[in-house]
Amino acid sequence: MKKNLSTKNMSIAPSVTLAITAKAKKMKGDGEDVISFGAGEPDFKTPENIRRAAIKVIEEGSIGYTAASGLLELKESICEKLKKDNGLSYEPESIVVSCGAKHSLSNALQAICNPGDEVIVPLPYWVSYPELVKMADANPVFVEACEENGFKYSVDDLKAAINENTKALILNSPSNPTGAVYTNDELEEIAKIAVENNIYVISDEIYEKLIYEGKHISIASLGERIKELTIVVNGVSKCYAMTGWRIGYTAANREITRVMENIQSHATSNPNTIAQYASIEALNGDQSILKDMKKAFDERRNFMADRINSIDGVSCTKPAGAFYVMMNIKEILGREIGGVKIENSMDFANYLLDSAKVAVVPGIGFGSEGYVRLSYATSLDNIMEGLERIEKAMDA
Repeated sequence: MKKNLSTKNMSIAPSVTLAITAKAKKMKGDGEDVISFGAGEPDFKTPENIRRAAIKVIEEGSIGYTAASGLLELKESICEKLKKDNGLSYEPESIVVSCGAKHSLSNALQAICNPGDEVIVPLPYWVSYPELVKMADANPVFVEACEENGFKYSVDDLKAAINENTKALILNSPSNPTGAVYTNDELEEIAKIAVENNIYVISDEIYEKLIYEGKHISIASLGERIKELTIVVNGVSKCYAMTGWRIGYTAANREITRVMENIQSHATSNPNTIAQYASIEALNGDQSILKDMKKAFDERRNFMADRINSIDGVSCTKPAGAFYVMMNIKEILGREIGGVKIENSMDFANYLLDSAKVAVVPGIGFGSEGYVRLSYATSLDNIMEGLERIEKAMDA
């Protein structure tokens, strides 16, 4: 009897940042004063109206199964949101509600990919993109979105990466980890390339409400041909402080949606029923929390970027969206700081955690050596203190 494990899934890599995260948590658990810039979630409570909507459903007992692809009422609310915010017209049958936007991305890739297909992934990338592509039997092809280009695809590099095996490209605007936001003109160029080459665009728009410079434009809104090729991915996690509720969704043409529905019906059945009802309230209820969160994040963003750029040896490009800063540490690589040789981003992250009790995410986790990611989804006081500690550690 053969007992070999799945060759494909044994190749799926864990996050290289897990060691740093585990170490920081252990230090905190041991009573050490660790400031973490690793958080990928808002440090706000889920708004009261949303919490109350969930409690009401629990008390009424309306928490049985729903359709595998989600409640019709929630799909209708998503359609209204897409029309109002993004100028996109979809019917409920083109919407699939899933267990978070990561699940939506997985469904999308599994629906369109075959063995040998290639999916273009921006570098730096969100940690799960390449692994989700591999789990769908496709191959990630990395196109560097360099800092000099605002951490965005260049048209020439994108064109050069496309061949007969290219099935899709992933577009993440605003971006995790860089905070980059694509302009209308840039999206028009990408849409033109996708249409000319007949490749899908998986447009991850989970941070769309957190833009501080410019405005969010969904690439699917730029014409019927690109809309037909686009799978819009979004959710309630980031903008409504609902990370743990696990509700994401896709909007796509009916052919793709039907495949995603079938996959989900066997993999998970419906997403959490209570969270679906809460998400209806999130989309339809009071939206003032969005302004309050955005204002707080913007204040933190400005302070963090300016403060980083005042520290010798490091720098950053001020992000236009999301709640992350990619700090450039290339100038200090190969140097010795505080008696420690800094060869790479993992060395630097470990040094900061050991010497300053500050946790950052190594850039290698996003495929980009020479950077570390800091999240400003933490209090301004923590940001001030954490960056003060980093500067002192750099002077050691």
